[in-house]
Amino acid sequence: MATIRDVSKESGLSIATVSRAISNPEMVSEESLRKVNLAIEKLQYRPNLSSQKFRLQRTNTIVVLVPNIANLFFAQLISGVEDVAIRKGYNVLLGDTRDNVSREEEFISLVDTRQADGLIQLRPNSPTKMLPSANIKAVNAAGCSGTPSYSVRIDNIEASSKIVKYLLDQGHQRIGVISGLGDNPHSVDRLQGYKNALAAAGIGYDEELVIEGDFTFWSGYNAVRHFVAMPNRPTALFCMSDEMAIGAIKGLKESALSVPGDMSVTGFDDLAVSNYSDPPLTTVRQPATQIGEKAAELLFQLIEGEAPKLKEYILPFELIIRESTRPYSC
Repeated sequence: MATIRDVSKESGLSIATVSRAISNPEMVSEESLRKVNLAIEKLQYRPNLSSQKFRLQRTNTIVVLVPNIANLFFAQLISGVEDVAIRKGYNVLLGDTRDNVSREEEFISLVDTRQADGLIQLRPNSPTKMLPSANIKAVNAAGCSGTPSYSVRIDNIEASSKIVKYLLDQGHQRIGVISGLGDNPHSVDRLQGYKNALAAAGIGYDEELVIEGDFTFWSGYNAVRHFVAMPNRPTALFCMSDEMAIGAIKGLKESALSVPGDMSVTGFDDLAVSNYSDPPLTTVRQPATQIGEKAAELLFQLIEGEAPKLKEYILPFELIIRESTRPYSC
């Protein structure tokens, strides 16, 4: 007896596309539908009606797409998602995508084929750019400005501008940056906030003061070598994540520079570890748990057929002052 996998192979289409052609033919192109129908006729495939009926019911499972499951900020956000899911009687399936589009598509297909009821994307871009059908319920958590899907985030531009302005108010005028990857929307927004603060203070932007990292401890540790080697090194560093800031502090100390004596250092996120770094880290507090909770609440509204009041929820951030910064002195 032929299976849906056989139809997929015969038609040259994915199992997800074949499944949509059978259950929701209006969601696939005429050419794909033609290929599926020809394959079904040739193989004499008969869909399992009881299975189809089952897929029309809820699975009580949602998928969370995580670009880096080891990231401490994501771990805190996921705990907020799970708190809401437990109250709703849902299971949470973590999809460790490792920033790989094909891995994302594999997890998205679980929702598309009714093996899960919806998904939350933690990568800072819109999940709708890769969703196979508009009927998939999806929310972006920790997104950025311009995300067209339902999303929950902070104002990354304003948050970055505020922490850089704090350094400027402390008398620092030469402020280095350890950014995230250049094509990451978080990096783009946070760099814009840095530029805005400099412009407001009448200070020109110097691209030599910006070194790219990838939000990890190691990249901060590695990037700080560039600043240490400068003949006119910056007096302060704005790091776009706490992990990079803590890595940078370690690198500065190994270069016999003190923090904040020789260089003030700031982070972004306010991870729990930031209060225990040496010295404790000045940073921007993102409400990670609350972002996760709100994203889950939005997703369950969509699953239950409700229309959320807003498409984008911007939660407040907070500037946390600790001992890794001090006023500049000549």
